[in-house]
Amino acid sequence: MLYALHEASFYASTPLRLAARAARDFWGSPLNPAAESDLGRRIHAGANLFSNVTRRYGKPDWRIDTVKVGQIDVRVRPTVVWESPWARVIQFDRDMADMRRAGKFQLDPAVLIVAPLSGHYATLLRGTVEAFLPDHAVFIVDWVNARDVSVLQGRFDFHDYIDHIRDMLRVLGPRPNVVAVCQPGPPVLAAAALMAEDGDPSRPASMTFMGSPIDARLSPTVTNNLAEEKPFAWFQSNMIYTVPPPYPGMGRRVYPGFVQLASFMSMNAEKHQQAHQRYFQDLVKGDGDSADKHLEFYDEYLSVLDLTEEFYLQTIDIVFQQHLLPKGELSHRGQLVRPDLITDIGLMTVEGENDDISGIGQTQAAHALCSSLPETMKEDYIQPNVGHYGVFNGRRFREEIYPRVRDFILKNDPNFGG
Repeated sequence: MLYALHEASFYASTPLRLAARAARDFWGSPLNPAAESDLGRRIHAGANLFSNVTRRYGKPDWRIDTVKVGQIDVRVRPTVVWESPWARVIQFDRDMADMRRAGKFQLDPAVLIVAPLSGHYATLLRGTVEAFLPDHAVFIVDWVNARDVSVLQGRFDFHDYIDHIRDMLRVLGPRPNVVAVCQPGPPVLAAAALMAEDGDPSRPASMTFMGSPIDARLSPTVTNNLAEEKPFAWFQSNMIYTVPPPYPGMGRRVYPGFVQLASFMSMNAEKHQQAHQRYFQDLVKGDGDSADKHLEFYDEYLSVLDLTEEFYLQTIDIVFQQHLLPKGELSHRGQLVRPDLITDIGLMTVEGENDDISGIGQTQAAHALCSSLPETMKEDYIQPNVGHYGVFNGRRFREEIYPRVRDFILKNDPNFGG
């Protein structure tokens, strides 16, 4: 019912939204002599703000057309190299002629960046991709919005996720590298352990976990406490809704992206209120640059996707309530997942000092689980003065975290002297 009400409220507000857009255009027109008056600026700013907070946000574009390699702008073309009803693997194909002009005559390590399936689109990692591109052949997992997948396609659960990771790694060829950002940590570690036990030639050369809840029992955050305190039945009753028409996935039971977004925003409600107040004031002052930065951030932040019921509930159960992976009790298709059998996959963990989603120690726990891995193939790094998003995006990520990850990948990749 909530999903249907959410859709109904959007359509019910359409007349107001159209009126706001008309007011925005009228009071923002250079042909309007009153547009530069204080009243005109305030009406224009208010109409703009209303239009933006009530409109529908679709999946953002990647907007990665070039990347700087040395002093050369190298053209980049996103290309789908693998897909299923639930996900695509996108390669950011760098123009070879431009790469040669930049002095790059050899292949770079292949890296699969596994974006989180936790409410936002993979484009949230745009900055992560841009950082990796100069030195790597970059692939990213682009998850599909569950509301757009017909019920005829069947289920997608935690174990399907693990299977997807294994299939995706095989697309990249022998011994690729994998970087798991936040949520993917447990299923990616499980996939790597299973591939190691099977002697799969496409098992990763290295795996890097960034702000991942490998063991959510350690340094529990507000998010962890919620998952622990509420009974499993509460999540079934309060977080799962049915996709309404006219979406292709109508009838599918999902954890809606707008519910996850509300949870995210409630954690920093005052911060978001202040940001919108500043946006209004910037428009009144005519500070277009600051207003554009606000729009750029919220265009991404407010774009969300739905998760299938089974994947969401299994993640709550397996990762946040039963903690099966760190307890050595996780089984996949009847096979026990044993990270202790990993002997030749480099392991790096990255955490943020101020992370309020995955607390300190939750990602580091991977090192204890991979007990047969030589210490020379392990690295742990805690970045001072960053929160959750600073672990994989922003200035400190580019300048302090990424160089360490780059060097670690190169050291452990057998295709490049590791």
